[in-house]
This record gives sequence, structure tokens and C-alpha cells, in this order.
Amino acid sequence: MVRGRHKNTHSLALNFSSQSLYKPPEAGSPAGGSDLIKQSAVAPPSGQQQPSSNNNLTRRRTASSNSPSSRPSAPTRIIYRETLGPSSESDLDLPFWQRTWFIGLLLVMALSFFGLAIFLFLTLDSDYTSSPVYAATSEGVEITYGSVIKLMHEKTRFRLHSHDVPYGSGSGQQSVTGFPNVDDANSYWIVRPMLETSAKQGDRIKGGSVIRLQHMKTRRWLHSHLHASPLSGNLEVSCFGDDGNSDTGDHWRLEIEGSGKSWRQDQRIRLHHIDTSGYLHSHDKKYGRIAGGQQEVCGVREKRADNVWLAVEGVYLPVSESK
Repeated sequence: MVRGRHKNTHSLALNFSSQSLYKPPEAGSPAGGSDLIKQSAVAPPSGQQQPSSNNNLTRRRTASSNSPSSRPSAPTRIIYRETLGPSSESDLDLPFWQRTWFIGLLLVMALSFFGLAIFLFLTLDSDYTSSPVYAATSEGVEITYGSVIKLMHEKTRFRLHSHDVPYGSGSGQQSVTGFPNVDDANSYWIVRPMLETSAKQGDRIKGGSVIRLQHMKTRRWLHSHLHASPLSGNLEVSCFGDDGNSDTGDHWRLEIEGSGKSWRQDQRIRLHHIDTSGYLHSHDKKYGRIAGGQQEVCGVREKRADNVWLAVEGVYLPVSESK
């Protein structure tokens, strides 16, 4: 009797997949994120060969004995999300000009202001650019013929000023006013000797000398006559003539207050007009329209405490006369 061996056949339904299925990112999910669906693999029993990976088999999971239903469980979904980190250092690696443009702008502005200051300084109108000069930065500087000065009315602190605007009454000549600000190019006057004299540029100016004051901008002379001044009705003071046109109406006698013998920058002086006998004067009556804020300059015949002037800012030529 031949004993036959029965081959135990194991009926085993294998559902095996080693692949991960990729699911495209849903709308609204972060960029670069991905949703992966993974299923666990079940190894075959010992002695059984693993199915070939070429066979695309799907393992069906049977319900456990405790499960009331044989329905397969839902696949496990593992979701991976990726978030964007901060910008890398390469994003901040800007060109040099973009990182330093503000500093460059400040340098350009500083150089522009410096250049403007140099330009204004070099274009200041001065008759004597080749001669050595002294700025009036300290008291006691001697004033000589040819010096360029500003005269300040002692009481009101306004500077003697003129501009190319004629009076609307009286002589109709170029007006003379008192100006409140220090920085004003129309307040410079050149000290000149009287007509027909031997005095020359650089000579000292002694008390009692007769001088002329020439307006630096318009080249006209400080002048007075018997016309009435616009605001107070005193003697009108104007500017008249030019470099080659001057007369005795431009002559003023220098009177030094105190014991000084020659005119210095810190001395109180009066200017007495030769033709009219009026003293150069100013007061707090001010013009309203064309010369708004500027005060009247006129001549008064009385020697008063409020017709005193001082030489202040200016450029002074050194003394050149022999001692």
C-alpha cells in the first residue's frame, strides 16, 4: 500500500504593496507640502516566497475574529506639511549702492552746501581783492580810506542801507533806509576822501575830516539836500551820482565822540552834512510797503544823543601812510 503524502495547501490571500502613493497637494496647502498615503506591508508566512514586485497586487485585509464585519479598514493617511522658513542670507545680499545710497545722499548734500558757501564768499563784491585786508573781528581796528564798512545806528541797532528803489516823493532819488538784519549786502559803504584832496587809499581818517560814503552795490554817494524826508518831514537823505559824478552834497564831516584822534571801529561818531548842517539820523518810524520793516534815515539839524553811529562789520585796509 502506497502512502501518499498530502500536500497541505495554504490558501492565503496576500495583499502586499510596498509603494507609497503620492497625492497632489490640496488647494490651500502650503507650497512644497505633500500628502502621502502609506500602507503597511504584511510579510508572508515563513516558507512562503514573497510575491514578485512586478506583480501589482493589492492586499485585502480580512476582518479579525472579534470584528463583527468583514469590511476592510480604511487606509492610514500620513500627511506631511512643509512650511517656508525665513529668507536665506542670499536674499539680503543686496548690491552695494542699495545698501549705502542714504550715506551717499548725505555726502552729496554736504558738499553742495559747502560749494554754495564758497561761491557766495568768492562773489562778494569788493573793490580791492589784491590788497591785504583786515576783518573787523576785534575792537579798535583803524578805519582808513578805501575800507568797506557797515554803519549801525546806536539807538535802534539798524544798519545804514540803500537799494535801487527811488523815493516816491521829494527828490525821487535812490532811497536810503535803516535795515534790521546783519547779513545784508546792500549795507556796505566804501569810505572815500572828499573831492580835490591829497588823501589816498590807506590813509588814516582823523576827527574833523570831510569824507564821502559810496554805496558799494549801486556806486552812488550818500547825499542830502533840502527836500523833506517822507515820514518825518526832516531833511531827506538819498543816494545820488556815480563813480564820475559827485558834488558837495556828498560831503560829511566826521565828528568823533571822546578823546580819539583817528576813526576806529569801536568809536561813537556823528556825520555832519556840510551843505545842510544836518546830522545823519534815524528813528523807529518804519516804511509799510516797498521797504516794509525798514526805518527812515534822515537829517536833523540838532546835535542829539540819538544821531550817533558806529562802524561795525566790514573789511578794513591797513594803514599805508608814513608816520
